[in-house]
Amino acid sequence: MVKEFNLIQTDRIIEMAWEDRTPFEAIEFQFGISESQVIEMMRTELKPSSFRLWRKRVNSGTSQKHLMKRNPEISRFKCTRQKAISHNKISKR
Repeated sequence: MVKEFNLIQTDRIIEMAWEDRTPFEAIEFQFGISESQVIEMMRTELKPSSFRLWRKRVNSGTSQKHLMKRNPEISRFKCTRQKAISHNKISKR
């Protein structure tokens, strides 16, 4: 792997890769690493059984990890159900 990431960045990349709705293109846009580098990182950072489960899920026909497989109307990286971070101590209901 060409780039070195700190622990927080590595955790975020793994979290984004694990989510089904986050495309590899979003990871590349934010961190500058390709799909193959993400796969390499997942292989080294996850347990072998967890990596196999993730690869099986990503390679399945229902995965949305590539923008080409997604609905063409979707042009954002953020999920519509994702809440905005407001940093308020009192939650708004």
